Amino acid sequence: MSRLGQLGGKLYRGEVSFDFVGRKRTWYMISGAILVISIVALLVRGLDFSVDFKGGAVFQFSAPSASVAQVTNTVTDSGVTGAVVQQLSGGKWQVQTRSLTSQQTDQVESALTSGVHATDVSTSFVGPSWGSQITTKALQALIAFLIVIVVYLSIAFEWKMAVAAFVALLHDLVIATGIYALTGFQVGPATIIGLLTILGYSLYDTVVVFDKVRENTAGLLSGARSTYSQAANLALNQTLIRSINTSLIALLPVTAILIVSTALLAPNNELEQLALVLFVGMLSGTYSSIFIATPVLADLKEREPQYRALAKRVAVRTSGGRAAKRAAAKAQSGIPAPGPAAGPPPDDEPDQAGYADDTPPPADELTATASRVPGPSGTSAARGTPGTARPVSRQQPRRGGSTRHRPAGKRKRR
Repeated sequence: MSRLGQLGGKLYRGEVSFDFVGRKRTWYMISGAILVISIVALLVRGLDFSVDFKGGAVFQFSAPSASVAQVTNTVTDSGVTGAVVQQLSGGKWQVQTRSLTSQQTDQVESALTSGVHATDVSTSFVGPSWGSQITTKALQALIAFLIVIVVYLSIAFEWKMAVAAFVALLHDLVIATGIYALTGFQVGPATIIGLLTILGYSLYDTVVVFDKVRENTAGLLSGARSTYSQAANLALNQTLIRSINTSLIALLPVTAILIVSTALLAPNNELEQLALVLFVGMLSGTYSSIFIATPVLADLKEREPQYRALAKRVAVRTSGGRAAKRAAAKAQSGIPAPGPAAGPPPDDEPDQAGYADDTPPPADELTATASRVPGPSGTSAARGTPGTARPVSRQQPRRGGSTRHRPAGKRKRR
C-alpha cells in the first residue's frame, strides 16, 4: 500500500488528524486577504468583457508578414483607439474594436489593406443590445443556480448547511472574478460556462463533506464523546484524501488545456478563457469545501443551546480524564497521589510490638506468648520449645484419710 493510502486509512480511523475546524480563524484571515485583493482589483481595474458582451466590430484578415505592433499602430492611425489585436494561426489576425460607424469601418479596412497588406478582410458587428441580453441571461442563470442549490440543501440536509455552502460558493465566485481582473483576461461566453461549471464542482465536493459530517454527528447529543466541531473535523479528515485525489485528477487536463491555449493559440481565445476559469475555480472550490464551508457550519451549529451544553459536558469529561492521567504520571514518577490521611499501614511498617510483619520475634517471646494462650480442653501452652504446646495437669485437691480408705459401696451415715 502506498504512503498516501496508508495516510488515508489513518485519517479515516482517527489515528492521524489535522485540526481544520480548530484553526478556522487562520483560514478566515487567509480567505479575507484574498477576497480583499480580488475586490480591490475589480474596483480598480475592472473586467475586460469581450465584444459579445459590450458590442463592437470584429475585423478578420490575413497578413503573414505583419506583427502585433504593426497591426495595432495601423488601427490606431485610422482613428480607432482601444482595439484588441489577436494573432490567429496560419498568419491570420483578428481585431476587436468598439462600435463603429460605417465611415469608421471603411477607414479601418483601408488602413489595414495599405498598412500591413491585409487580404481577405471581413467585418462583423455585434450590437450593444445583443451583449446586454447575454449579460442579463448569464446573471439570471447564476441567480437561479444559487437559489436552487440553497433550496435543495435546505431540504436534503438543513438550512445551516445550505448557508455554509452558499458562503463557500460566493467565496469561489469573488476569487475567480478577481483573478480575471488581475490578469486582464477577457470575459466571454466561455467564461460564464466555466464559472457555472466550477460552482457545480465546488458544490459537489462540499456536499460530500457535509454528508460525512451528518453521519458523524448522528446521535451526538446522547453522549459526551466529542463536540460538533470535533465530529465535523473528523469528517473532514476522513474525506481529505478523496478531495485531494479528485482535485488532482480534474486539474491535470485543465492545466494542460490552459498551457496549450496560452502558449500556442492566440491571446484571449475562448479555450483560454474556459481553461483559466476552470483552473482557478477548481482550486478555490477544493479550498473552500475544506477550509471555509465546514468551519462556517461548525460555527453556526455551536451557537445552538444543545451543542453548547454538549461542549460543556465534553469539557468536564476531558478535564476528568486529564486529572487521572496526571495522577498516574505522578504515581509512576514516585510522587504519592493525594488521598485520605488515615489508612492501613503498609506491609513493611512495624506493628505495635515493634516488628515488621515479615520479621519473626525472638524465641523466648514466642514461648511467653504461647504460655498465655489457652490451649484446647482448658489446657495452656507449655513453656518449652517454641511452637510446641503440651497439656499441663491441674493439681487435684487432697482427700482425707477416711475418704481415701473407705471401701467401695459403703457410705458415711449422717
